[in-house]
Amino acid sequence: MSAVDHDTLVGWLTRLKLTAIRDQLDSLLDEAARSDLTMRETVALLCEREIARKDERRIIMALKIAHFPHARDLEGFDFEAQPSIDPQQIRELATARWVAHGDALLLLGPPGVGKSHLAIALGREVIRQNYTVLFTTAQSLVASLVKAHSEGRLEERLAFLAKPKLLIVDELGYLPFDPNAAHLFFQLVSRRYERGAMLITSNRSVGEWGSVFGDPVVATAILDRLLHHSHVITIRGDSYRLREKRRSGLLQKATPTLFA
Repeated sequence: MSAVDHDTLVGWLTRLKLTAIRDQLDSLLDEAARSDLTMRETVALLCEREIARKDERRIIMALKIAHFPHARDLEGFDFEAQPSIDPQQIRELATARWVAHGDALLLLGPPGVGKSHLAIALGREVIRQNYTVLFTTAQSLVASLVKAHSEGRLEERLAFLAKPKLLIVDELGYLPFDPNAAHLFFQLVSRRYERGAMLITSNRSVGEWGSVFGDPVVATAILDRLLHHSHVITIRGDSYRLREKRRSGLLQKATPTLFA
């Protein structure tokens, strides 16, 4: 094969969309020469850097699409402050095997114990495992379903919400659903049942979901599907946000709840 000049090689790499190799070509070839790599090892090095660049861009795009309200990770979670949580169980969930199987994960506990932090952190780990994720609060989700229903676009909205491999619904139970909203939420759960995973955080135990949905029958139908293939983590303990104030004496210790 005749010698190929630099500009021609860069043009080929651009056409092939191998932009990481193109942008780092000289430094990668220098690295291969310094390390005395074989031809096969050099090709492997080039492929490794290209894959790393594409993975980085995929993750950045997926994080934008997920609409997480904050950046949270598992390294930033204080497991020592919440001894009711098994760190090994959370690390297992971070592998996303439950997402691959279309399971549900319920994070239950009083306000401020880290449910949303864990939900976001696990969602980010799921993205790293090459799955799509969408994050929403329960109230925003219900509002979008009600609006779509009133505009005759419910099927379109349900199809959109069924697409992500993981749907995270945060803060279920802070405000009660009206009967129509409860039925719409049931349709969504049914649509995703055994097809797409769901992660739901709630300040209410599952025994209280009848009052959350305003209809025990609908609540039972929803739980029947969610709990069929599920992981349930109940977090007990003080609110992170109020712990320091209690230590300083500004607040009295909270009255025990069903989660205490």
